[in-house]
Amino acid sequence: MFDKLSQLEDKYNDLTKKLSDPEVIADPNSFQKFAKAHAELEEIMTVYREYKEVAAGIAEAKELLADELEPDFRAMVQEELKELEPKQEKLQEQLKIMLLPKDPNDEKNVIVEIRAGTGGEEAALFAGDLFRMYSRYAEANRWKVELMSSNATELGGFKEVIFMIEGKGAYSRLKYESGVHRVQRVPTTESGGRIHTSAATVAVLPEAEEVELHIDPNDLRIDVYRSSGPGGQSVNTTDSAVRITHLPTGLVVSCQDEKSQHKNREKAMKILRARLLDQLQAEQEAELAAQRRSQVGTGDRSERIRTYNFPQGRITDHRINLTLYRLDAVLEGDLDEIIDNLITADQAELLKTMES
Repeated sequence: MFDKLSQLEDKYNDLTKKLSDPEVIADPNSFQKFAKAHAELEEIMTVYREYKEVAAGIAEAKELLADELEPDFRAMVQEELKELEPKQEKLQEQLKIMLLPKDPNDEKNVIVEIRAGTGGEEAALFAGDLFRMYSRYAEANRWKVELMSSNATELGGFKEVIFMIEGKGAYSRLKYESGVHRVQRVPTTESGGRIHTSAATVAVLPEAEEVELHIDPNDLRIDVYRSSGPGGQSVNTTDSAVRITHLPTGLVVSCQDEKSQHKNREKAMKILRARLLDQLQAEQEAELAAQRRSQVGTGDRSERIRTYNFPQGRITDHRINLTLYRLDAVLEGDLDEIIDNLITADQAELLKTMES
């Protein structure tokens, strides 16, 4: 670990010199490239330098204690050592986590797909609750939410809703949400007061840029048709809805929310790119099955990950056995406590994998 940190420090020092080089300053592209690389190392270097200061303090204290000292001075040095040693351990753990391999998708925007599962109209209403929860969470983080495609029901739920969340680090926080979300409550459609269990599935996909994924136009079949609303009634008199079929994989994406055919086509292509990238990455990860099993966050989407129990005001994340009795706050978008615990658990699993 310390060899790696030493190499990173050399790189950081080299970048610092480059950023004060007149030739680099005169070239905006080079300057921007080096400034970005420098900024990426800034945080870990700050922690590493603090660690080295603490380690030097411990070495100095131990050296002093090896000599004959006045009782008062010895007590003072021992007290200092008592404070520095736990600090060194804490900084060492922090550095281990900072050196863990980064997910290349972490800084990307996300496309979130929510689909009603078992439970009929109640599952569709729950899908609407989840859409609202993620929208509120995005607002709290000052991220932008853009509806891409939706299939609403007459009671205000969704059979399916697809939306993009744009913001720095959106994927790093939301990638843990993929899976089956289960709800236990008395539905508004139930007159007998019985608790029902329904479910919705969530898929969180990193946005795929055009440069990352080339799609051959000859591999696409594009159909246009008139959009329809809940119950099948026509809501548009022009052929503005778009359905794109990716022939090699059979993936189909439809968009009808915009009045413009061009905008619907653009949104459908964004969803298709994200799904194709996700499929490609899933195939690559399947080759690393052991590593995939050790990760908390981005597992099988058929896995039940969380239960929302309304009668008890309880929410349970089954992957990390976390139970909170603040369901209302979570549904209002207060997800940080759950996500922070998932990140910590994921990092702990990664550390185990690296150390074994």
